Amino acid sequence: MADALLLHPDDLVLVRTRTGGAVPFGHKIARRDIAAGETILKFGQPIGVATQAIAKGAHVHSHNLALPDAGGWAAPTAATGAAAPKLPARRTFDGYKRPDGRVGTRNMIALCATVNCSATVVQRAALELGMDGSLDPYPNVDAVVAFAHGSGCGMASGTEGAILLERTLWGHATHPNVAAALFVGLGCEVFQVEQMKRRFGSGNASAPPQQRLLDRASR
Repeated sequence: MADALLLHPDDLVLVRTRTGGAVPFGHKIARRDIAAGETILKFGQPIGVATQAIAKGAHVHSHNLALPDAGGWAAPTAATGAAAPKLPARRTFDGYKRPDGRVGTRNMIALCATVNCSATVVQRAALELGMDGSLDPYPNVDAVVAFAHGSGCGMASGTEGAILLERTLWGHATHPNVAAALFVGLGCEVFQVEQMKRRFGSGNASAPPQQRLLDRASR
């Protein structure tokens, strides 16, 4: 049919692509005769059952299509296509399993600014490391990423804003997609890395690799 689109080879319906006529634009058209009670497929997936016999070329909509009761889907027949393939009992994907049991899909090094004054430093460092070939010997490292922000200076310790910033940066640094994190600050800001370590966890060498946090002052 020139004015209709087939979305999947198993579909029992076509989609109208022109205006005018008995079937509105974008609505479904029966691809063949459909028996009452037959499961109707669109995109290769069941969208309902025919509540009455539907002739080829007829409008398929809420007047002749409805959802079945729970458990009432009919298995696809030879006429409507093969049954859905069985999925493997165990699904897998490529990733990085971290020591704490979480899994990342990337392996990145994070440069986190503790204060807005060091934001440019981490951004420039990430840019340079991504362009100067430093990562070439390490194909397992996907990227060096910078986490900069415009806060951290003049904040009162323990306030809602300071705690929110600490929690956010800690979340970036310990995300399963991050293998290691480096915090960069001036040292004069209220927001201090050691304070964050005490609040959220250890940053010593015995901690998992993605939680070994380093503190360096920008120059």
